[in-house]
Amino acid sequence: MITGKDIYDVLAAVVPLYVAMFMAYGSVRWWGIFTPDQCSGINRFVAVFAVPLLSFHFISTNDPYAMDYRFLAADSLQKLVILAALAVWHNVLSRYRCRGGTEAGEASSLDWTITLFSLATLPNTLVMGIPLLRAMYGDFSGSLMVQIVVLQSVIWYTLMLFLFEYRGAKFPVSGSPYVAPRKKGADVPGLEEAAHPMPPASVMTRLILIMVWRKLIRNPNTYSSLIGLVWSLVSFRWNIQMPTIIKGSISILSDAGLGMAMFSLGLFMALQPKIISCGKSVATFAMAVRFLTGPAVIAATSIAVGLRGVLLHVAIVQAALPQGIVPFVFAKEYNCHPQILSTAVIFGMLVALPITILYYVLLGI
Repeated sequence: MITGKDIYDVLAAVVPLYVAMFMAYGSVRWWGIFTPDQCSGINRFVAVFAVPLLSFHFISTNDPYAMDYRFLAADSLQKLVILAALAVWHNVLSRYRCRGGTEAGEASSLDWTITLFSLATLPNTLVMGIPLLRAMYGDFSGSLMVQIVVLQSVIWYTLMLFLFEYRGAKFPVSGSPYVAPRKKGADVPGLEEAAHPMPPASVMTRLILIMVWRKLIRNPNTYSSLIGLVWSLVSFRWNIQMPTIIKGSISILSDAGLGMAMFSLGLFMALQPKIISCGKSVATFAMAVRFLTGPAVIAATSIAVGLRGVLLHVAIVQAALPQGIVPFVFAKEYNCHPQILSTAVIFGMLVALPITILYYVLLGI
C-alpha cells in the first residue's frame, strides 16, 4: 500500500528537477537574464559535456553482468511490437494514398510512423527516469533505468537515425519535398532530376548506413555510452577501479549533469513561442500515445515475458515518463513533425509528474 511518506519521498526526489527547469524558464521569459545566443551556448555545453558525462557515469558504474535480461526483453519487445504495427500501417496507408500516382502520401505516412514510434517508445529515461524510479522503487530500479539507457543510446537512437536517413534518401530522389539536412553545396544525387528511377536497394542502404555512421561518430553520447559500457565490462570483470584523477575529472561535470539538463530543458521551453505549438487535438493525441499507448503495450509485453510484481510496475511507470529530448533533436534536424515532438517534450514535462505518481499509486493498490 502506498503511504503519504512514499509520495513525499517521490516528490522530494523530483521537485528539485522541476525547480531547475522553472528557474531557467523564468530567467528567459520573466527576468531577461539570458539572451537566445547565451541559451544556445548553455544548451551546447549540456549537449556536448554535461549529458554525455552524466550518461558515462551511470553506465560505467552499472554492473553489466547483473543485467535483468527479462526486463530488457520486455522493453525491447514493446518497441518491436509498436514498430511492426506502425510498419504494417505505413505499408497499407502508403499503398492506398499512392493510387493517384503521387508519393506525398507515402512520405506523410512515413513521417507519422517515425513520430509515433518516438512518442510511444522513447521516454526521458536518463534525466527523469533514474531519479524518479529510484525514489519510487529503490536503487535497483535506477540500475534498470541505466540498462535501458544503454539500449536506447546504442540501438534505438541508431535505428531512429537510420529511419530519418532512409526518409531523407528516398524522397528527394523521388521528387518529394521532404529533404534530410545536408551541408551547403552537398550533392544530392537525383534531386535535380526527379524523374530518374530509385537506385538499387543495396546502393541506397549503403548510402544510408554511411550517413548514419557519420552522424554517430559526431555524437558525444555515442562515445560516452560505448566507452562507459566497455569500462563497466572491464571494471566489473576484473574488479579494476578507475584512477582517482580521472574519476574526479569526470564527476566534477557529471555531478552537474542532471541539474544542467533540466536547466537546459527550461531554456528550451522559454524560447518556444507556444507550449502547445501543434494544435490542441494533435497535442491530445500525442499525449495519449505517450502516456497511454506506451505503458499499455509494455504491460502486455512484460506479462508475456513473465514479469510480475515490482518489476512489472517499474516497466509500466518508466514507459509513462515524459518524452525524450533526443527524438525531438532528431525531428527538428530532419524537419519531421518538430512541433509535435516539441509539444510532447514541453507539455509532457508539465503533466508527467502527476501522471507517473497516478500510475505509481494505482499499481500499488
